[in-house]
Amino acid sequence: MPTISKLYSMEEASQHNTKEDCWVVIDGKVYDLSSYMDEHPGGDDVIIASTGKDATDDFEDAGHSDDARELMNKFCIGELDTSSPVSGEQLADKFKRLTKQYWAVPVAVVSISVIVGFLYLRKK
Repeated sequence: MPTISKLYSMEEASQHNTKEDCWVVIDGKVYDLSSYMDEHPGGDDVIIASTGKDATDDFEDAGHSDDARELMNKFCIGELDTSSPVSGEQLADKFKRLTKQYWAVPVAVVSISVIVGFLYLRKK
């Protein structure tokens, strides 16, 4: 018989954001890491900072081992309900992360434009 996974909204997962009650969403799955907080090698503050958002990128960027990925199965309590609407706060958070991640592209474009403009004017 297939296991029926409980669905949680991002809003519901984000309400569990303390050391004693901490849920994280990674790859569409919801994990209750409350009992693991003291054992996490990166400290509990790293996990708490990832509550209330999709922490997949943070998890992948940290370079977790295969053992860590295997350990995650123990803490999985359900899946993220993707049918629920995205809140404005979640969109704003995603936009902030994207602008932090890709700030170099607009800066490079503006810099190159200024240099080309300066060289063009200098030749005249």
